Amino acid sequence: MEIDTGPGAAVRDGGKSSAFRFSPGDLSLDTLTVHGSDLFDPATGAISVPIYQSSAYRHPGLGQSTGFDYSRVVNPTREKLEKTMARIEGGKYALAFSTGMGAISAFIKLFGPGDHLVVSEDLYGGTYRLFDEFYRPYGFSFSWIDTSDPAKLKAALRPETRAVFIETPSNPMMKVTDITLCAGLIHKQGGILAVDNTFLSPYFQNPLSLGADIVIHSGTKYLAGHNDSLSGFLVHSDPGLEEVLRNIQKSEGASLGPFDSWLTLRGIKTLALRMERHERNGRILAEWLRRHERVEKVFYTGFEDHPQYSLTCSQARGHSGMVSFYLKDPRDVPVLLRSVSLILFAESLGGVESLLTYPLAQTHTAIPEAMRLSAGVNDRLMRLSAGIEDAGDLIADLSAAFEQCGKSE
Repeated sequence: MEIDTGPGAAVRDGGKSSAFRFSPGDLSLDTLTVHGSDLFDPATGAISVPIYQSSAYRHPGLGQSTGFDYSRVVNPTREKLEKTMARIEGGKYALAFSTGMGAISAFIKLFGPGDHLVVSEDLYGGTYRLFDEFYRPYGFSFSWIDTSDPAKLKAALRPETRAVFIETPSNPMMKVTDITLCAGLIHKQGGILAVDNTFLSPYFQNPLSLGADIVIHSGTKYLAGHNDSLSGFLVHSDPGLEEVLRNIQKSEGASLGPFDSWLTLRGIKTLALRMERHERNGRILAEWLRRHERVEKVFYTGFEDHPQYSLTCSQARGHSGMVSFYLKDPRDVPVLLRSVSLILFAESLGGVESLLTYPLAQTHTAIPEAMRLSAGVNDRLMRLSAGIEDAGDLIADLSAAFEQCGKSE
């Protein structure tokens, strides 16, 4: 959904308009996340966007429309969410889907048989499964590489390469890819760069401003933020792409429902506050884990000795609450997972509750063993999503769980 980013976004009609008096560039991201695309509902003055739980809309007459005909195509609640997402990601358009995988499914349909895509090898297993199992048999080709290595990225490009698809930071190894470099390389041959920005959210990183063409989100994670809804997004600024993507969304029917749209809008209102707390807790837990005797290595983009720390600081404003780590002994894995109490053993991330995930058995099972091991996803890897609880309580929970690991020896 396109948003008005020009100076015409002024309060009109004696203050009855819900539009901002300021252009978006005049407001901080903290303010934009709270108010979204409109200050209030212009029809009623409601400060919370109404949930338009309707599948169909009355036409005033033959050939006439209110702009809303059928909710699979356009729904007023989803429209407000899409405008909000476009605004906070710095794009002109946003499309909301039922899940993050729904968004990625729409993205891949921009291409066809014979097209080649370069993809981060270290990424969510569901993305690998979609590309390899469903689109490779149709004649698509993919190169799975460490996109944080510029030399490998350049070597992977072919004349038929139409896109580069990256996660940065990557899931779950926290590798960081140079967005501007990627954009420059793929644009030279007329292709596009897509960046999955789920791990940092628009609060900490805006890939469009760095040259990316499409930003992808699993809105289920930090955007909605409460482990209670599913959503996915594509954000961009290309009118040509918008027409194609809207047709894909309409035709496939994976558009986001009104209630989940409202839940995600409500979550975004506290995005700034939550991300600051997520980052704080993530840093505290990463530093604590680094000192623990049963932990071999911690992967966290906020460490100054992280291989791409300087790059992270140049293209992002923070590090979120994502931390991965290797245990020294694989026998500790089942003990740790069953012994945590406050931290929950589950496979999502980005919610207010802290979650511990075992990628080998949960998020990355679809990735072949050789590729997983090459990326660093082994039988000792754990992924921690730091929530917004008290950090001391989280450390106490981990400490008690690690004590159980010691008793198992």
